Amino acid sequence: MYVAGEWIQQSTRTHCVINPANGDTLGELPLAEAADLDRALDAAERGFRQWRKTPVGERAHVLHEAARLLRERIDQIATLATLEEGKTLAETRIETLACANLFDFYAEEAKRNYGRVLVRPSGTRSLVMHEPVGPVAAFAPWNFPIHNPGRKLGAPIAAGCSVILKPAEETPASAMAVVQTLIDAGCPGDVVQLVFGVPDEVSRHLLASPIIRKVSFTGSTAVGKHLVKLAADTMKRTTMELGGHAPVIIFDDCDLERTVETLAIGKSRNAGQVCVSPTRFYVQDAIHDRFIDAFTKRFSALRLGSGLEPSTEMGPLANDRRLNAVSTLVSDAVQSGATLLCGGEASGEQGFFWRPTVLADAPLSARVMHEEPFGPIVVTSRFSDFDEAIEKANRLPYGLAAFAFTENARQANLVGDALEAGMVGINTTGLAAADAPFGGVKESGHGAEDGPEGLAACLVTKTIHQI
Repeated sequence: MYVAGEWIQQSTRTHCVINPANGDTLGELPLAEAADLDRALDAAERGFRQWRKTPVGERAHVLHEAARLLRERIDQIATLATLEEGKTLAETRIETLACANLFDFYAEEAKRNYGRVLVRPSGTRSLVMHEPVGPVAAFAPWNFPIHNPGRKLGAPIAAGCSVILKPAEETPASAMAVVQTLIDAGCPGDVVQLVFGVPDEVSRHLLASPIIRKVSFTGSTAVGKHLVKLAADTMKRTTMELGGHAPVIIFDDCDLERTVETLAIGKSRNAGQVCVSPTRFYVQDAIHDRFIDAFTKRFSALRLGSGLEPSTEMGPLANDRRLNAVSTLVSDAVQSGATLLCGGEASGEQGFFWRPTVLADAPLSARVMHEEPFGPIVVTSRFSDFDEAIEKANRLPYGLAAFAFTENARQANLVGDALEAGMVGINTTGLAAADAPFGGVKESGHGAEDGPEGLAACLVTKTIHQI
């Protein structure tokens, strides 16, 4: 842990960090006690008082320098992430660069934190000011062990806030490496705190403190709702990036070959352990059989293996919990009447590998039609016309991401308007960019990270009237 400007390596409790590709132990992680959290809170309070007064140019310099160090250390950081999370080196290198781009963006966006002057009679003034919200408690999951911590740190630091970051205990080294770049870039020790621990203990302790003024969480809807309730006791602001179950509408006028390739790559990214992963495939009748045949052939041919191997196209699931979860969902779907076209089983003698899986004509009674699989599982269903496709796509209470594939420009406009999601990809599965908001609607959360909206989420508004 990193608390009050020093690394803490000792604790009465530890967590065993596992390599998901082979099951080997990578190390023991110290877990925070109440005293550690209290010390982090005190430091965050001091850090906020200092950092909010720091000129924006100095804050920007720290973020730019941290971005430079991320790029300089890309091989080391990417290898750490692959070892502890499992995704391929190609993916963790991209993730490291994405984190660097985000830091660079917020370094400049901090300079555009404009207020406004209202029209008033001569000799009087009314000013609208944007000020940092205060110390932030940020909780990041394991599936993007570099980029998620970067998201939790970049905007608050740019805004002038201090941060207590609790990443996932499964992927600590990646978060440590990101925090180290900020330290080496000159970020004061009280501004960024890094803690690990029993999640419910840490969240309850931090959110009970009046020091914390904002909560940022990425994770499941169930946990997000729990944290919102805790935050309500002291009226803390919240940003919630929660679960999804992304629909994909594949119209009969799509570029079939390109659609198959795009979706196979998009679905295999991080073995499907992505909150915006395309999962529910709704395929128009006229091309249904051709698409399913082509996609199943391409998806099932993906090369599985250690993310450190250059030939690997898809790594393992991150932990044994995910292996058990996807196995249960696939078994339930088959028993409910879905047709298993490929995969449906674990792979290999070691590690947490799961074969790419396609479940055709999955009935609504199957759990996988309602629960996010968070694995390399695709479920398919047919549709005949536009209205039917939209009804099926929007039927769940989630609204994080949605996708559509069509070569008809008018249809693309209509589907973009009709889909109930915070982010829509048309002929693409790429939704994240430093300058674009990332977040969902309905039970997929509220607020956004990235873009100007991410900075705004770390600011409060003050109006000053002067006569």
